[in-house]
Amino acid sequence: MGIEYSSVIDLPRSEVFAWHARPGALSRLAPPWQPVLPRAEADSLSDGQAVLGLPGGLRWVARHDPHEYDPPHRFVDAVTVDGLCSLPAGLVPWRHTHDFEVVDETHTRVVDRVDAPAPAAVLRPMLAFRHRQLADDLAAHARAMRSGFEAETIAVTGASGLVGSALKAFLTTGGHTVLRLVRHPPRAADERQWDTENPAPNLLDGVDAVVHLAGASIAGRFTEKHKRVVADSRIGPTRRLAEVAARAAVPVFVSASAIGYYGYDRGDETLTENAARGDGFLADLVDDWEDASRPAAESGVRVVRVRTGIVQSPRGGTLRLLRPLFAAGLGGRIGDGRQWLAWIGLDDLIDVYHRALWDGRMSGPVNAVAPQPVRNAEYTKVLAGVLHRPALLPVPGFGPALLLGREGNRELACASQRAVPERLEQVGHPFRAPGLESALRHLLGKSAH
Repeated sequence: MGIEYSSVIDLPRSEVFAWHARPGALSRLAPPWQPVLPRAEADSLSDGQAVLGLPGGLRWVARHDPHEYDPPHRFVDAVTVDGLCSLPAGLVPWRHTHDFEVVDETHTRVVDRVDAPAPAAVLRPMLAFRHRQLADDLAAHARAMRSGFEAETIAVTGASGLVGSALKAFLTTGGHTVLRLVRHPPRAADERQWDTENPAPNLLDGVDAVVHLAGASIAGRFTEKHKRVVADSRIGPTRRLAEVAARAAVPVFVSASAIGYYGYDRGDETLTENAARGDGFLADLVDDWEDASRPAAESGVRVVRVRTGIVQSPRGGTLRLLRPLFAAGLGGRIGDGRQWLAWIGLDDLIDVYHRALWDGRMSGPVNAVAPQPVRNAEYTKVLAGVLHRPALLPVPGFGPALLLGREGNRELACASQRAVPERLEQVGHPFRAPGLESALRHLLGKSAH
């Protein structure tokens, strides 16, 4: 049983093939809806092997065939499942052939041929995702390279989180070097120890840019202890890291922020980056968090504060929690469903951070949200439709309060923020998925019928 899938990429064959050989390619191409996580990447496409983790301690091992390695025309891998005492009947090694054909000097046809004991209905969404991801990633890198952004060294905090791990893989496939700033002693060549209380003066030596993502999760019951942990993990470390960036004269400092700046309920007001600060704990927190990067800005470093909306990914955040509920037909709107949801797909968020690194027009606050915010009721309807399930069980307004407390419920579950990406639209930034349905279909492997 086999399947073939192809598409044309708007770049020369040498560049498309080279992308596959760089660190991060496996992570960028792994479908996020599948319970498979990259554990180790191949050192070489000629004879290396890549490992992905499966539930139950099993491993999906892709071994590259040295006899079929023909750059930039082809590479081939055989996929087996390790950890089983014996292979179930019919489960034989998969064979995945990657071909790269010249269309013309600036276009390449990428052809995937998979011989596997799996139905086309399973394989086709995976391959469709891979081809969309490849095309979009290469297009983003091409835009940056036209502006002279290539082969930079970028220090990243929070590189093991949902956003950080995706950003690291994206940057390394673009030919950049990522230094992970970690709390523990370095365990790998790409790590550098970061003492958040007393960072070393040479922490950012040789660094061209900083992306600061680290911070304790905001999700949780809003007790005084939880709020203190959230604030302490952001404000002080950000200020001290900004001071080091200022002394090192790092050209760019990009710091995570949040649309919580606008408060928990602004009604139907359209919130651009020029909107005033709102009310509540998160508004106060974000204001102090953004102010903590001031030492870098005052020294002449270009500082970008990425005010992130509700990130969509089945690997984390709200979608990870909602997907199994909606798949079981147990999803529904929260309260009356009129709350505005300013959302963004994970890969679009990665593109925002990427643009912040290379586009000199980007500075100050930037709303990292899709251009089409939706109400909670519309989000519920679209997610249920993508999963082909009903959404008939509305969640009472007091429901989330049982987990988050009254304040957490107000500022997280029931928050209403109609934020729009005015700064991004001013610089002509393209979104991979400006609409919610197309974003969810891509992330969940559900094609439109």
